[in-house]
Amino acid sequence: MSEELHEKTEEVTGEYAQLAARYKAGEELTDEELDTIADLAVSVLRDLLFYFDAQDSPIDEYDGDEGELILDVTAPDLAVLIGRHGKTLESLQTLFSLLVSRKLGFRYPVAVDVEGYKSRRHDKVISMAHSAASRAVRQHMSVSLPPMSAYERRLVHIALRDNARVDTHSEGSDPERRVVITLR
Repeated sequence: MSEELHEKTEEVTGEYAQLAARYKAGEELTDEELDTIADLAVSVLRDLLFYFDAQDSPIDEYDGDEGELILDVTAPDLAVLIGRHGKTLESLQTLFSLLVSRKLGFRYPVAVDVEGYKSRRHDKVISMAHSAASRAVRQHMSVSLPPMSAYERRLVHIALRDNARVDTHSEGSDPERRVVITLR
């Protein structure tokens, strides 16, 4: 049996079985079902925040540009959750996603942000990409950006894909993998 067929016929069990079955079947979820997912995600996040003594921090919920649920933890002195260059936040996101997926029985896109860090970083990476592309064109040479996560490299590629004057590609291996912008 093909893996795809196996996934469709696999019986989902647990508290969220009907929700998982509807989501996997591609059905649109109701507002009540989306609220259930959000409540579970907030609960899991609060459990993780406990280990940072931040479980009582306010959590804002909003929809992202790509349909994902974004949970933004807002409180002073949460730099420990972001870490150097966002590394702690990346790790928190990974752990959080695994826990939510395991409880739901499927992977629903839920992102964790802290004090809008990811949003600010997103804007900074896009700005950096455009600036580096302009520099590459102006100086008639390739420009290498600093090492970035896979997500940030993807942002650069997307930001510059419609620029007729430059191409982008990634070089190196993690954690030193970077985007190089070259003239067409």
